[in-house]
Amino acid sequence: MKHFRLSFHQLDKSKQGLSVYLDYFYVGIMMIGKLLRHCRARPASWCALIVKGKLDLVTYPILLIESRTYNDLNQYPVFPWILTNYESEELDLSQPSNYRDLSKPIGALNPSRRAYFEERYNTWEHESTPPFHYGTHYSTAAFVLNWLVRIEPMTTMFLALQGGKFDHPNRLFSSIAMSWKNCQRDTSDVKELIPELFFLPEMLVNSSGFRLGIPESPSGDVILPPWASSAEEFVRINRMALESEFVSCQLHQWIDLIFGYKQRGPEAVRATNVFYYLTYEGGVRLDQITEPVTRAAIEDQIRSFGQTPAQLLSEPHPPRASTMHLAPLMFAAAPDDVCLRLKLPSNAAVVHVSANTYPQLTMPAVVTVSAARAFAAHRWAGGGCAHAPHGPHAPRHQTDHNHHPHHPLLMDPVWAAGGAQALARRQLGDNFSQRVRARSNCFVTTVDSRFLIAAGFWDNSFRVFSTETAKIVQIIFGHYGVVTCVCRSECNITSDCYIASGSEDCTVLLWHWSARHGGIVGEGETPAPRVTLTGHDAPINGVLVSAELGLVISSSVNGPVLIHTTFGEVLRALSAPDGVCSPQQLALSREGVVVVAYARGHLAAFTLNGRRLRHETHNDNFQCLVLSRCGEYLVCGGDAGVVEVWRAFTLAPLYAFPPAGAPVCSLALSHDQKFLLAGLENGSLVVFHIDFNRWHHEYQQRY
Repeated sequence: MKHFRLSFHQLDKSKQGLSVYLDYFYVGIMMIGKLLRHCRARPASWCALIVKGKLDLVTYPILLIESRTYNDLNQYPVFPWILTNYESEELDLSQPSNYRDLSKPIGALNPSRRAYFEERYNTWEHESTPPFHYGTHYSTAAFVLNWLVRIEPMTTMFLALQGGKFDHPNRLFSSIAMSWKNCQRDTSDVKELIPELFFLPEMLVNSSGFRLGIPESPSGDVILPPWASSAEEFVRINRMALESEFVSCQLHQWIDLIFGYKQRGPEAVRATNVFYYLTYEGGVRLDQITEPVTRAAIEDQIRSFGQTPAQLLSEPHPPRASTMHLAPLMFAAAPDDVCLRLKLPSNAAVVHVSANTYPQLTMPAVVTVSAARAFAAHRWAGGGCAHAPHGPHAPRHQTDHNHHPHHPLLMDPVWAAGGAQALARRQLGDNFSQRVRARSNCFVTTVDSRFLIAAGFWDNSFRVFSTETAKIVQIIFGHYGVVTCVCRSECNITSDCYIASGSEDCTVLLWHWSARHGGIVGEGETPAPRVTLTGHDAPINGVLVSAELGLVISSSVNGPVLIHTTFGEVLRALSAPDGVCSPQQLALSREGVVVVAYARGHLAAFTLNGRRLRHETHNDNFQCLVLSRCGEYLVCGGDAGVVEVWRAFTLAPLYAFPPAGAPVCSLALSHDQKFLLAGLENGSLVVFHIDFNRWHHEYQQRY
């Protein structure tokens, strides 16, 4: 049998799959809908989560707009304008004057315009039509299509609405600053924003080259504020503003206007927030209208001029708790950087660390694997490290790693007991291929730490081990070459997940891990891959899979980095910077930023659409990368033995921890993002204190 392999080094951009707008940016939002239906959540429970600070300010409005739908442009999700400064060269997010007053509707921010609308309401004399402040709406089908005119299929829908041609350039969405000004001075423009302005920079770029006829922007791109150097930068800063403390403490007031008790009735009148009566749910009974012409006119009015969301809350929404109350330690003196140094009995390099520290687990643990293929399951105690006295007069128990009451990590009891049996009870075997160097991505654990999956066996398999007995639970075959790397998708304690495996045969296989069966399953009795991903022409050396985004990202020796869907379609290749090859490490944030570490200290950040955001070089050869849960921070370590923190978007270095004393081979973050664990080449495990919130406030920059 002959095998043919397709290479995507020179993948045509026009053939790299559908627009990301349809492929995977919406996957994260749709996942929320699935989650709500699964959990049967209600607005009251969402409200409690946001008040406690357990929901971010991007997710919460999306939860509220579950009463809205992406399938109806008249009921499209709505987000508020956040910023007011779109003209300065720099934007200081610590200045309240740069933020909008969210206690007022968009039409009432300008005092003179508010007076005009209130006069209209108070002098209204039409008997059959109730009085209103605004004859137009903050969200209509035309507004949505205008925002998204540069992205298919919205472009085609916009042309259909406009009779086959683009609207007059003065009426097209062409400038962020101009759109804001129109919302403040035009009595027929009270539109709010759409969610895409907080996560989809592609909507601001005319990548398809449509002839929009905008004199100020011949390229057709949206004119950005001076403080934003790119569409990605604008979206990132706009999202940062949404997540700021200024917005956090007043977003509940905007929710009252759009979804809550100020949407209708006397409170809406006092807030200057009354719209045309046909925009409200239940504003008219169509089944009682028998005249066809009248009914058609009313239906057209409802269809074309916007619809107010269903009223979800009848009482004032409680304010979100202050960050000071939620995380008081971030304002206290910082603890020592190094919390704990744990020397394992084996001197082999600690090439893999998994931090499965969720308190809901029966036994929270940190699993390490050495270059000698011996693993350890250390018990996670959590808490923090007390500032113990040092020196010869320190109490003896304070130097005992296994009994110190303040150490978050207790050594694997098997290793602690020592003896010849320790290695035997924690050894993964000796039948590994000599061609595969043990690295962090050769191993992966399940969330509950019960199973360890290892790659690199000479018989082209990867194997599932029990961490309790070190016995083989499953041997999985599917590749025609030695398996070089494995990973799993994000999941909770009880859910299934994807397992992805990469091989010397240049393919990536996607498998289904069943939490109930405790192993990889297929349609029949024998486990079989869900999909085979092709496109590489060299051995795979890195792979990531995200069930939430529906994506698999893989790299091969000497490149390229490819992005596939979990259904098997190749979307695009990420072009390496000039003169750079050999991707070594991959990291992916939930917001869609891909960070690739190349050989000789090259680091590059990409969007999922393939746009390279930044390229930096470093004097270290990176061996491991890990992103914070928020996706804002990148932690990396390498041959220099120094763990560093960078901003993921700009690749700007923020902080360097004290030298670890040996090259850093592996990194992991605890579930609460308070501890960073580093595996070293000399067989040690170092636990650092880390506080991303503190860095967010202390390294606040002007943009």
